[in-house]
Amino acid sequence: MKYYLVLLFIFIPLLAICQSDFDKAEVLYKSNDLEHAQILFENFLLENPNHLKTLEYLGDIEGQRKAWDKAIFYYQKLKNSKPTEANYYYKYGGVLGMKAKESNKFKALGMIADVKAAFEKAVVLNPKHIQARWALIELYLQLPGIVGGSEKKAIRYANELSKISVIEGYLAKGHIAEYFEKYADAEKLYIKAVAIGKSKIASQMLANLYKNKMRQPEKSRLVLEEFEKRKI
Repeated sequence: MKYYLVLLFIFIPLLAICQSDFDKAEVLYKSNDLEHAQILFENFLLENPNHLKTLEYLGDIEGQRKAWDKAIFYYQKLKNSKPTEANYYYKYGGVLGMKAKESNKFKALGMIADVKAAFEKAVVLNPKHIQARWALIELYLQLPGIVGGSEKKAIRYANELSKISVIEGYLAKGHIAEYFEKYADAEKLYIKAVAIGKSKIASQMLANLYKNKMRQPEKSRLVLEEFEKRKI
């Protein structure tokens, strides 16, 4: 019995120290002190190499720093460690896509299939994953038709979003319409999204459409003022 008590006195303080380091790192991360948070997370990872949340935080930090290869390393390790977690595939696809965007055209073309596969896997694993569908919409809008770009496929994912969230569906369809310079259609869709609830994103997208595309700054101002009134 005394032997077990001795072990408890030895290991409990050590576990407390490790947990304390992680907690401190998490607080630093949430306060946007990425440099010091990274140091603590990396130290914690040395003793806990398979700690998923630490790997995710380090991937997030590298992603925010636009260190795409390092972020890819962490997210790839995450999805390999837990292949049933949709968000790991979504984040992996995101940083892979950003690397492709900043690479030369030839290299980027070779990465597109992996980017798309990651987002699609996220959707399969979590049919209600909103961000992954938005990512696929943006991917199909940005890609040239010759390498897979497709308004039809973008609309398909927007329709799927509508089944998850009516507001997200209207915003996605409005975004597609705006991308193809169908500003009147985009306006109607954004207005529907705004009318449903107090969505800051919907109001901002409508205001940006008025200001940047339709050259109607007064309407843009009124939309934002109306949003502020609804918050009260």
